[in-house]
Amino acid sequence: MDNHFKYMIDTIKLEARDATPWVGRADIDPRVLAAMAKVPRHEFVPPEVAYAAYEDGPLPIGHGQTISQPYIVALMTDLLQPEPEEVMLEVGTGSGYQAAVLSLLVSRVYSIEAVKVLAEEAAARLRRLGYNNIESRWGDGYHGWPEHAPYDGIIVTAAAPAVPQPLVDQLKPGGRLVVPVSTRLLGQDLLVVEKDKQGRIHQRSVLPVAFVPLIRLREAAEVEG
Repeated sequence: MDNHFKYMIDTIKLEARDATPWVGRADIDPRVLAAMAKVPRHEFVPPEVAYAAYEDGPLPIGHGQTISQPYIVALMTDLLQPEPEEVMLEVGTGSGYQAAVLSLLVSRVYSIEAVKVLAEEAAARLRRLGYNNIESRWGDGYHGWPEHAPYDGIIVTAAAPAVPQPLVDQLKPGGRLVVPVSTRLLGQDLLVVEKDKQGRIHQRSVLPVAFVPLIRLREAAEVEG
């Protein structure tokens, strides 16, 4: 394993152990770590911050948006419990990094980004790097992507003011939604929302997080400006 990847994976493992009191376990699925060790993170950040691509912290990608820290990417992917035959939806493509990691673990990934410039750049980047099982588009992710629903799992990479009901509706029975939500005063919680086989909804908080807000299309023009 390349030294940059080894450093990133080792740091993720340390973060996972530190987060045990919140998450309830001290490790990340080895399949998730193996996927992250194959995705060239430096390709998904601007050149001026590429030197920090494998550090365990978020980085700016332009237009007020960020690429999440590697540990959070690993944790959220792990919480989805992805399987090879599954189809996933991502809300908030950003640079395309999370979609790339997820694409190595499932059959297909659909990804939506509200900031048009980022959506176009991510689509071109993912094509260039050969991630052929990802379909991405510009749109309002709050409403999901109903044409391809239902999904085995949905991941939201920005903080919503509440759990988006359209995304819950697009989950398969047995599916999971991983979403950061502004549920505390001046804070956010990472939530796992599960739909059981009978269609009943169960929700649990995993740990405190800090994400950029989920942008709707009516706000995206201001961000791009």
